[in-house]
Amino acid sequence: MIAASTAPGPARATAREWTGLAVLALPSLLVSIDVSVMVLALPHMSAALGADSAQQLWIMDIYSFMLAGFMITMGTLGDRIGRRKLLMFGGAGFGLASILAAFAPSAATLIAARAVLGLAGATMSPSILALITNMFRDPAQRGVAISIWMVCFMAGMTVGPLVGGFMLEHFWWGSVFLLAVPVMLLLLVAAPFLLPEYRDPAAGRLDLLSVVLSLLSILPVVYGLKEMAHAGISALSLAAIAVGLGFSIVFIARQRRLADPLFDLTLFSNRAFSTAVLGMFGITSTGAVMLYTSQYFQLVLGLSPLHAGLWGLPGVVAMTAMLMLAPILAQRMRPAPLIAGSLVVGALGALLITRADAASGVWPVVVGFMFFNAGCAPMVTLANGIVMSSVRPEKAGSAAGLSETCAEFGFALGIAILGSVGTAIYRAQISVTAPQGLPADIVSAVEDTLASASVVAAQLPEALGRELMTAAGTAFTNGMHVVAAVSAVALLCVAVLVMTRLRHLPPIGATGPAEDEQAASQPASA
Repeated sequence: MIAASTAPGPARATAREWTGLAVLALPSLLVSIDVSVMVLALPHMSAALGADSAQQLWIMDIYSFMLAGFMITMGTLGDRIGRRKLLMFGGAGFGLASILAAFAPSAATLIAARAVLGLAGATMSPSILALITNMFRDPAQRGVAISIWMVCFMAGMTVGPLVGGFMLEHFWWGSVFLLAVPVMLLLLVAAPFLLPEYRDPAAGRLDLLSVVLSLLSILPVVYGLKEMAHAGISALSLAAIAVGLGFSIVFIARQRRLADPLFDLTLFSNRAFSTAVLGMFGITSTGAVMLYTSQYFQLVLGLSPLHAGLWGLPGVVAMTAMLMLAPILAQRMRPAPLIAGSLVVGALGALLITRADAASGVWPVVVGFMFFNAGCAPMVTLANGIVMSSVRPEKAGSAAGLSETCAEFGFALGIAILGSVGTAIYRAQISVTAPQGLPADIVSAVEDTLASASVVAAQLPEALGRELMTAAGTAFTNGMHVVAAVSAVALLCVAVLVMTRLRHLPPIGATGPAEDEQAASQPASA
């Protein structure tokens, strides 16, 4: 113990590593911008390419299907062939697919390009997180580096509408894809000089049957959740989820038998690792709050997309501040009370959103969203650090892929379940409060979504349209209240989980009995 306590600490990162982090952060920003930009660009693409409703859904969803389906595989593949090499392959593929998407002559070509973009994105996210872990060995510096990466990743979702709106206003719809090309060129040029190569020298061969089983486990579940979010609970969505869960049982059984599994189940025997991954799953499941607040600004309060984006900026600033501050605070206090206390603040922010209505204006949502984002930030950044520090360096890619996949699942599940709850409340209330005497086809459109109601209201006489939007806005707001309240409960549950399961972790960079306990909790293979 004396020798261990007097041994020199991990080497600190130099200017080369920090410059390399900047190269890694830009692709993360672009990958996260994708979804928010696509929401704005889809109507323009559909009109130009003549895409029908089914093709529009595939244009939107194929990216996330491929991203979620291949994340675990690509994380493990990076451990075997090298994270920098895989990242460069992914960057080249992302750039070429972006050019194909920008100039796609048909909806089918655009869907194919989006599929390649999702596959390339799956190679990049776990490789980037694993490389950050390899580049920043000092725990304190690693925490700051992961925070900077998360700031770029989360900011992309918010600035996406602003960037997309500007591009669509001044250029054609394909221009939104070309943003990625210069960034990927920079990555390909700079990576060999600034990023280290790292692979697991003892890694075995990649089990192709496990890759197939992982896809059959993940893709049907993601499809079922998305179908549930689009159309509510149905036999098709439940059957897809059941098929995916069935294949997951077969997949897990195979991983237990393999000497070199695609998915290392022993990682979950580490208490810190399993708790951090489960906590991230819980946090991302509250993502429906972001979607509901955005729609509230635009469809209930009548703000333009630009103004709605600007009112969302205080929440982004609050999250950015806490993402950067959390690893600094975690050097002085244990992560568990820091994360749990912040999640309580986030829950209070979600509850404040339940006080919003059409007469309250923007402030309950703006302030509530600020507290919500700030409260979630420490869990997001510190959990990634806990996950990556809980495994051997040669397992970093596999751990990153698993962490990213769980986050994708959490977001999809939250959108499906909380979105379905909010939609059910909206439909139940609007069917009662909508103006009487409307034709059946108009009533059906009004009961579909708030966006459909706004389109219908614009076609009605002014007074009748205003009455309809008042009723629809109230019904939607009540649904948002329930979504926010359930999210608050979810954050409090994660806070309890963290306090009970991670209280043994010391402050970042600290040594002592708590750190020894953390090391003892790791399996021998990790």
